[in-house]
Amino acid sequence: MKIAVYAGTFDPITNGHLDIARRASCLFDRIIIAVARDNYKNTMFDLEERCHMVREAVSDQPNITVVPFDGLLVDFCRSQGATSIIRGLRAVSDFDKEFQMALLNRQLNGGIETVFLMSDAKYLYISSSIIRNSAVLGGDIRDLVPPCVAEALKKKLAK
Repeated sequence: MKIAVYAGTFDPITNGHLDIARRASCLFDRIIIAVARDNYKNTMFDLEERCHMVREAVSDQPNITVVPFDGLLVDFCRSQGATSIIRGLRAVSDFDKEFQMALLNRQLNGGIETVFLMSDAKYLYISSSIIRNSAVLGGDIRDLVPPCVAEALKKKLAK
């Protein structure tokens, strides 16, 4: 069985993330969406909230599971029996950072390959931080995120 890990903060998960996960699920037998606990970012949603949103967003995908993690991604991959890390690329600027991480991950664990998937053109400009900032300022983000995320953002910002 070929298992791949798609890791990130997912604060929140976007339609761009979902597009990468669904396309990866056609290439591998199982995809684990690994939601990072320690991400050194000031997240809007806590780990439990982020995992819940991701689980709801992929509930129609039988070969995708959601697992929280912390520590080194390659160690998590090893513990899950994964042979690949999935990374989405939106632009050349993403590639520079992701290329460095892929080389470091290979150095730390040569048995893990990084597979890059290019973003669909309609999601090139979407990022979690842009979604959060737009929502805070009252922007309509419903076409950019799954319905569960739009609702969670609405509730979070109403507080």
